[in-house]
Parts: sequence; C-alpha cells; structure tokens
Amino acid sequence: MTYTPQGAQSGQVTDEFNHSAPSYDRLVAVNPGYRAHLRRSAQRLRLPEGGAGLRLLDLGCGTGASTAALLSVAPHAEIVAVDASTGMLDAARAKSWPDNVRFVHARAENLAEAGITGPFDAILAAYLVRNCSDRDAVLVAMHDLLRPGGRIAVHEYSVADSTTARAVWTTICWSVIIPLGRVVSGRSDLYRYLWRSVLEFDGARRLAGRMRSAGLRQVKVLPMTGWQAGIVHTFLGFRALSGETAQ
Repeated sequence: MTYTPQGAQSGQVTDEFNHSAPSYDRLVAVNPGYRAHLRRSAQRLRLPEGGAGLRLLDLGCGTGASTAALLSVAPHAEIVAVDASTGMLDAARAKSWPDNVRFVHARAENLAEAGITGPFDAILAAYLVRNCSDRDAVLVAMHDLLRPGGRIAVHEYSVADSTTARAVWTTICWSVIIPLGRVVSGRSDLYRYLWRSVLEFDGARRLAGRMRSAGLRQVKVLPMTGWQAGIVHTFLGFRALSGETAQ
C-alpha cells in the first residue's frame, strides 16, 4: 500500500513506524550526518548552562536520536520525550538514559490527555510537523506549551522551494533509502511514504509563515550541510515575552 500525506490515516502511518522500529536505527546509521544534524538543531536552541533548571520537550522523539541530541547539549535539563508510535518508544526506552529523561506515549495533537502540560523552556520537533494532519494546530499547541521567551527548533525536510533539492531528494530516495528500507525492514511502505510526503510538504517559506501565524517570533530558517543542504533545515522561533507582540 502506498501512503500519501493527504491520503494516509494517521494510524496507518503510525503502524508503519511501529513495524519499522526494530530496524530504524540501522537504516539511519547509514545516512551521513543524520545524528550530527539533529545535534546541530539542538545546539541552535542555545540552551544555557547545560540546561540546568530547564524543562525541555522532544516532540516526535522516535527511537531517541533527537532525545540524545537534546541530552548532548543540555545534560542537566529535564527532558520529556514524546512519540505516537509504541514501537519507536520501545526502541528508545531499551537504550540507556539518565534519570532526567522520560518517555511518554502520546500524539502531538493530544498532549494534554497524556498529562503533558507546559511551560517548557524549549521544544525540539524533529521530522514531526510534516506527518501531522493539522500542522497549524500542532504549531499553535507547541507555541502555547512554551514559557514566554521559550524557543522552538523544528528540524524538518523541505524541498518545495528548490527544483534541485527535489531532484536530489528523489534520486537519493529511489537509489538508497527505499531499497535499503525494503532490505532492513522487509517492506518499503514507510520509505515510499517518506519520499512522497517530503515532496508534497511545505516549502521553507511556507513553513516559516505557519510558525509566525502560530504566534512565534524571530522565525529563522537555517541550513544543514552535506547532501542534505537545501533538503533539511532548522526552523527556529521564540514565544514572545510578556508585553511583546509576535513578528
């Protein structure tokens, strides 16, 4: 079955993540820069003093690669890591973590029902927004979970603004990601969904605009390096301080 962002039910996509979870880390391990780029987005949050006294949310934590990225820049912070896939969370929880990290099963659209409430000092959302059926609502929810002055880093694919980036993405997907996904997981549904969902997702300008419309200010789009230059970006934003207006 082939899934597209418009046609896929959220449960179907989650089921594919559940199926691929045991082999997911093996696949991303062959992606040059995958973990380094997550660390770069975490570093761009500019968290002070190793995160001492801070409360951080890792939204869409998967098997814990983004959690590890946050932990590397904020080893003293409280980190709440959330994912909708039980399979991905099982893989994450099986790893060794310090006591200041905890994992919660929840959808980004229903965080309060899982007992996740703000305020958070910062949020990292890696490869999440593209997979949400109501992207604007999720961005508003993330804004509302931040304390005034809190910051967010959305780490995401976006190729719609560049013909070259779209061509590189398609070439890499069909020559490497999709065939390898089939080999390591036994089927390629999730990776064909990945290819199509990235092509159909917002351009960087549109996603930055969504963040501004959600109330975030000082929104910036920062690039990555290597083959993912122009394909993966960090979208940074801040919640306005009391008395400030979003801009």
